[in-house]
Amino acid sequence: MIKAIAIDDEPPALKVIENFCANAEHIQLEKTFTSPNEALKYLRKFPVDLIFLDINMPSITGIDFYKSLEQETMVIFTTAYSEYAVEGFNLNAIDYLLKPFSFDRFQQAIKKANDFYSYSRQSPGTVNQSLYIRADYSLIKINYDDIMLIESLDDYLKIYLANEKIIVARMTMKLMIEKLPITDFIRVHRSFIVPFKRIKQVRNKVVYVADKEIPIGGNYEEAFFKVFKV
Repeated sequence: MIKAIAIDDEPPALKVIENFCANAEHIQLEKTFTSPNEALKYLRKFPVDLIFLDINMPSITGIDFYKSLEQETMVIFTTAYSEYAVEGFNLNAIDYLLKPFSFDRFQQAIKKANDFYSYSRQSPGTVNQSLYIRADYSLIKINYDDIMLIESLDDYLKIYLANEKIIVARMTMKLMIEKLPITDFIRVHRSFIVPFKRIKQVRNKVVYVADKEIPIGGNYEEAFFKVFKV
């Protein structure tokens, strides 16, 4: 069960979160606050797993409040102003709820928080079947089996999925390859990572994945052919 608090200078907004939490699974709302200062005092004594945090408050912005926290805590930002989404996303928010939000949308955010909470609390040595990527202003769970191909575009990655969806994330290839299981994925070019199971054919130093032809880069050729026998 995720322990949470909510901070918003508008009592009606807190009431909505109270009602939604009372009817949602995996979440226990410990307390609500209209004063960020009082919330900060509470958190120093009683750390929680998740904060529902309004961004546009008069005394301090939710962004600055979250930056001031000493302990690492999941956050779901809530606000009526969509222009704050980018900054909230850059702070590694679990999700971003644009007011007024429905109960269904609230449940989606809670599910993301619960999935990430379970993922982050796994014991060492646990074999994961998925990874989490920050994209589209939220945290997205991607199953390894769904990945067809990963392509680098400067500071961004395009992740091609089996359902033909493409996820664009601000992330480096180096960080991505560190997240992936080396038994299932390999970097074949400075701009491409492929899963072994998706390789249809290798011919003339070209890897065929789905409908794409990917050249095997000179710096990756030796490592590739050591593990992939043609």
